[in-house]
Amino acid sequence: VGELMGGSQREERLDVLEDRLQEMGLPKDPYWWYLDLRRYGSVPHSGFGLGFERLVQFSTGVDNIRDVIPFPRYPGSAEF
Repeated sequence: VGELMGGSQREERLDVLEDRLQEMGLPKDPYWWYLDLRRYGSVPHSGFGLGFERLVQFSTGVDNIRDVIPFPRYPGSAEF
């Protein structure tokens, strides 16, 4: 079926973020704004998401998720 629910928590420790950037070989300059958020005031925060279509698929026993999506989303389907 796949993942019904997922969650994460943002890393709020500046030193851990800077160490990770260095480990990955990424420059700090493009991330200045994100690092500043942690440097000048951020609180631990997290969230979760529930895949509604996957929940419907799981609860109804339908084999293919495409059969439970009420409003299909695919490239080119939105009219602008």
